[in-house]
Amino acid sequence: MAAADGAAPQEVLLAQPRGFCAGVDRAIEIVERALTRFGAPIYVRHEIVHNTYVVNDLKAKGAIFIEDLAEVPPGATLVFSAHGVSQAVRAEATERGFQIFDATCPLVTKVHVEVAKMRREGYEFIMIGHKGHPEVEGTMGQLDSGIHLVEDVADVAQVQLADPSRLAVVTQTTLSVDDAAEILAAVKARFPQVREPKQQDICYATQNRQDAVKLLSAEVDVLIVVGSPTSSNSNRLREVAERRGTPAYMVDNADELQGAWFDGRARVGLTAGASAPELLVQQVIERLRSFGAVSVRKMPGVEETIEFPLPMGLGDKSMAASAASRS
Repeated sequence: MAAADGAAPQEVLLAQPRGFCAGVDRAIEIVERALTRFGAPIYVRHEIVHNTYVVNDLKAKGAIFIEDLAEVPPGATLVFSAHGVSQAVRAEATERGFQIFDATCPLVTKVHVEVAKMRREGYEFIMIGHKGHPEVEGTMGQLDSGIHLVEDVADVAQVQLADPSRLAVVTQTTLSVDDAAEILAAVKARFPQVREPKQQDICYATQNRQDAVKLLSAEVDVLIVVGSPTSSNSNRLREVAERRGTPAYMVDNADELQGAWFDGRARVGLTAGASAPELLVQQVIERLRSFGAVSVRKMPGVEETIEFPLPMGLGDKSMAASAASRS
């Protein structure tokens, strides 16, 4: 599908869906409403979502991002990030007397609730995820013991259990759907009695964006993913395309685009991770136009309509208006 060597890009194909999901919209709105209601500064444990633009925008409005709760003064307002926190962090924040708003994505909270419930029933757990990711640390931190992290198929062979008949599996919500399925198959092969969640833990937005890239990558010569390096779901989108033989690059913003990526590539695919705002996508489109692109076309795909409610104490206005203002 490549154009002649040196030819400029001609067409941009937009993935659908792309960009913000309901959990990200909710998390950002929680910080913005807390700033409006209580004034700056508002403290946020960890980056509210993994996107440089979003974090810098909230910093400019008065949010202070911290990792250690000792950095938060007594009586301050604290927001937990969308990735969730361990029980130890939650307990420390309560003990320190902060006013707390929990921006944990409800789909991550669902995993936390499942883990707590099944632990009470005597289960150990295998968690499929990436070591060091804050969501993984938060989920594993729901328990004092009995949860084993596996990052790949090889890790499954190393797991030692007290009772293999009382094993359940949970998954980081932002993994590659294909990778998670491969690792889960290995878990089930070794532990046939493993209990799976009633609904898969990988979130709807992660699934939808990966499905959209699978469709898009077959139609383009190169794919651009808008997302920050720390964003798990954005990295997975790039990998999905590459595994299908489509060159793919991830950029934090339009300035990172390199003209050489588009030499001889007439059709450019464009998507964005679930924590990347549409503003950045539009800026990338304008930069691609400067490279020679003359048309933009949106691919068919799922139209997402899910919304999550805000925590009590932050008002009851519809999230739709705020979400629209950020898109």
